[in-house]
Amino acid sequence: MLGENGAGKSTLMKILIGLIQPDEGSINVHGNAVRIADPITASDLGIAMVHQHYSLVEQLTVWENVVLGEPSRLNRADACARVVALSERYGLGVDPLAGVSRLTAGQRQRVEIIKCLRREPRIIVFDEPTSVLTPAESEQLFSVLRRVVIDEGRAVALVSHKLDEILHATDEITIMRRGRVVDRLTTGTATAAGLAQSMVGRPVSLRSEAAAFGSIETITQSVDAAPVSDRPDGADASPAGPHAAAEMPVVLDVRNITVIGVDGHRLLDDLSITVHAGEIVGLAGVEGNGQRALGDLLASLVAPVSGSVVVGGKAINAGRPGALSAAGVGIIPEDRHDSGCVLDLSVAENLVLADLDKVSRRGVLNRRALEARAIELMDAFDIQARSPHAPMRSLSGGNQQRVVLARELSAHPRVLVAAQPTRGLDVGAIEYMSERLRRAARDGVGILLISTELEEVLTLSDRVCVIHAGRIVGEMRRDDIDLERLGMLLGGMAA
Repeated sequence: MLGENGAGKSTLMKILIGLIQPDEGSINVHGNAVRIADPITASDLGIAMVHQHYSLVEQLTVWENVVLGEPSRLNRADACARVVALSERYGLGVDPLAGVSRLTAGQRQRVEIIKCLRREPRIIVFDEPTSVLTPAESEQLFSVLRRVVIDEGRAVALVSHKLDEILHATDEITIMRRGRVVDRLTTGTATAAGLAQSMVGRPVSLRSEAAAFGSIETITQSVDAAPVSDRPDGADASPAGPHAAAEMPVVLDVRNITVIGVDGHRLLDDLSITVHAGEIVGLAGVEGNGQRALGDLLASLVAPVSGSVVVGGKAINAGRPGALSAAGVGIIPEDRHDSGCVLDLSVAENLVLADLDKVSRRGVLNRRALEARAIELMDAFDIQARSPHAPMRSLSGGNQQRVVLARELSAHPRVLVAAQPTRGLDVGAIEYMSERLRRAARDGVGILLISTELEEVLTLSDRVCVIHAGRIVGEMRRDDIDLERLGMLLGGMAA
């Protein structure tokens, strides 16, 4: 099931598991018309879903999450044994006694899958399953899906934005646009360009999305084939070309930063990184190596135990709430629902959260000014919503991300920290987000791009830094990438 953000894919899948009731139409399961009133009915019919946004309870352990909702009396030993058996059966290794709050995104995805498979469903829906997975974890997931289809005769519906995933992992493709099915075809007859055009209704420039399959060589083929100057807009990211950025002033200087987690673990370990004005610095690394902590540090959500953060030549107290924002650091957080927006507020309110002074006087919000400001930004960033007063949660993921981007860029930051900026976005939204980041760099903004999508880093960055175990272990200019060295650095080996 392929389609851009807001096409209706997730809504349709939620109808299948009883979370949403249709107004018209019918559903047949094994040839019989059924009414799926709720998730329990769906489960009884053999339908299960692994959601895009995790439904796990962080305060519980893995085994407690897996058995959550079971009506029978719980036995810890039996439950743990069942988790281990499912882990081994499908190659989804996870410790049943581990606390979910300490798991990486990939490990949490494994728990979601085990939680789904424990009921032995005949029909399994995966909604954007690889949006937070590393290339190796994505490849492993597709091996599991193929196994449950071929060896166990189950049916799998894969909802995705990623074209290479669809082309490599499926048998048939259904494309949705604006709530309707616009095309159906067998995968063997499909091409990436044709799928992209059917998704968005116009030609788009494609990123291969090869990162979903864990091949550094495949990822970099398209990057190496075209020089930096051949970007879609015909211009370099930096004001005077990629090498000229090194001559621009340093706008962000993170020096010897160490951050300790609540469990005493070093999240960042003597990390240093610099960003020049007009430069895009890509931070590459396997998920869970300190990227989240660095983003939280630059959002003033965590305080370092040592080191310094210098913005525009001035040392900033990174641990003081709002200090880095006031110094000119904008943040696109890796999880927009967690710390990028407030879903229960309106689009207009989310757009001005970082700068209420423009729409208020003496602490009182001016509703007319708020609406005018929202309409201005919605037009400038092509944000699709019913009105400025629509609740944020009613927007598609791509439009929610545009709201975050609009809010941060409209504040005219010196530095923009873009953490996983295209995670969960469709090919059209990825194209838009990438161009906006390039445009910001051309305007002189220093951009720190934090992404586990290796091709995204290689395509957009003027300079690539590799993070492992909370430290910067290597650095390369984009046009001097050494694939062998890069692969070794990503794996934590000296190179």
